[in-house]
Amino acid sequence: MADLKVFAAHRLYGVSAVTALTVQSTQGVRRTHAVDLGLLAETLDCLVDDITITGVKIGMLATEATVTVVAKFLDASAIPRERIVLDPVVRSSSGRELLDAAGLDRLQNELLPLVGWITPNIDELAQLTGTSISDRHSIPFAAHQLVARYPGLNVVVTGGHLDPPDDFLLAADGTTCWFPGQRIETTATHGTGCTFSSALLCQLVRGTSAANAVAAAKQYVRDAMANAYPIGKGRGPLHHLYTLEKE
Repeated sequence: MADLKVFAAHRLYGVSAVTALTVQSTQGVRRTHAVDLGLLAETLDCLVDDITITGVKIGMLATEATVTVVAKFLDASAIPRERIVLDPVVRSSSGRELLDAAGLDRLQNELLPLVGWITPNIDELAQLTGTSISDRHSIPFAAHQLVARYPGLNVVVTGGHLDPPDDFLLAADGTTCWFPGQRIETTATHGTGCTFSSALLCQLVRGTSAANAVAAAKQYVRDAMANAYPIGKGRGPLHHLYTLEKE
């Protein structure tokens, strides 16, 4: 799993609770199957009973019922909100729906009040706020809508669809910052959003400040793309462990 590779690359030990199984390759997602809710809840309880969890990254949730299971777990946990990062995976890069409208509503009502960070791309930000985002100038306004609705939330809008691919941060304290990006000509773009949110969590666990954490996570994604090697016939994965090879 990409998340666990990112944690390993940052010298952190990651554990996982699978929310859904997918049939996919570099050419896209063919099918998804949500994990049994009881199994997911038991996995989360088993892990927290054994290990001190210092941070959480949430990715694909698949169903509204799964959203509730995760929200109940976080609500009962003592995990600091500022170390909970949500990557609101709504649709795959190939266009397949990964969370329906009911699930998105439940995510906003039950889960978002519990997390400290959210990392939507432009399309996901538009769905979360119900606004039309046509260019980079629309992004700060939409991000402020989220923070107004969920006080204490840090919003990082990933700009992979922008040209240039700049990211935007609206921190919980109201400060804002743009992070300049540069387009890389590569087919190794599968899972960039997932990788970014996991790298961001790694920085937060280390105690890195908000702006520096975003900058470091963005640089890690860029380097992982630049060091990737061709895999598959479509959009291949990043090279998450490139730092270990250099050593």
